[in-house]
Amino acid sequence: MTGAYVGIPLALLTAVAYNLGLILEKRALSRMPAINLRRVVHLVFSLLGNPAWLAGFTLMITGLALQVIVLTMEPVNVAQPVMASGIALTVVLSRLILRERLGGGEFWCVATMGVAVVLLALSAGSPSTKAGHHADPRLMAAVMVPSFVLGLLIGASSLRAGARKHRTPASGICYGLGTGLLYGVSGLAIKGLSAVLVSHHTLSSLVIAIAFSPYVYVLFGSAAIAMLLYQVALQACRASILIPVSSVTGSVYVVVTGTWLFHERLPSSPGELGLRLGGIAMAGVVLVALSRQQASPPAPAQLPMTTEMPSYLVDMRGR
Repeated sequence: MTGAYVGIPLALLTAVAYNLGLILEKRALSRMPAINLRRVVHLVFSLLGNPAWLAGFTLMITGLALQVIVLTMEPVNVAQPVMASGIALTVVLSRLILRERLGGGEFWCVATMGVAVVLLALSAGSPSTKAGHHADPRLMAAVMVPSFVLGLLIGASSLRAGARKHRTPASGICYGLGTGLLYGVSGLAIKGLSAVLVSHHTLSSLVIAIAFSPYVYVLFGSAAIAMLLYQVALQACRASILIPVSSVTGSVYVVVTGTWLFHERLPSSPGELGLRLGGIAMAGVVLVALSRQQASPPAPAQLPMTTEMPSYLVDMRGR
């Protein structure tokens, strides 16, 4: 029970640090020239040379580090929804700091995402549920590899669409889905690393175990690709759409796959199980609704009607 009193507030602190860091990154990126993933080295040096971006990045990394601790204390079906609750903070900060405005339909979609997160949190059941730390490496690979490839393909399709001439403004839906899957893979790797933290009690053995764990390389590889793709998305899209879509996609992915892989119990009560399924279904419906809303092209602007005679006709009549 003590772990629950510590784990839940720590998960909330994780959400604040992570999402505030992303908002600060977005503000810094909006003041930078357009970034290009084809020049990765130049991009990295440009970002590292920007103090405002570094401040946001430091906060985001702090959130990821706290996430490792949270996942050693709480089951994924408890920790992930709490950490995903930061989407509410994202909407507020994007309005106050970035001056972004959501349309009526977009606001209700993001609000529904928040409701889906609440349903997932309510479905967690008893706080005495133990967090799982061990999973079959073969099953982990069977889940993580296709998810990584799918996230990469979705993100690459967004990049190709953004490189076309006469493109429509990026909505953030595909970017959010792609980066959400990539960060979800990183989340599973973090959960895999939690077993290392639990099993080793001395600093030397812990360092050696982390160095030889495949999860640490999956974590940094997936997170590095997701981060670079995320920087392009943050500069091109509205944070109030991108961050909630990416966060909810990653959280639902980790809850669904992590509960199964780490043998954590599903809710035993039919009511709690209904909340779990309802939250997942609601998040899926909202993502589809947002994608359709963003895909519909804006109505062409109507030229104002005028009864005045064009100037060239006036000149001809004067002659």
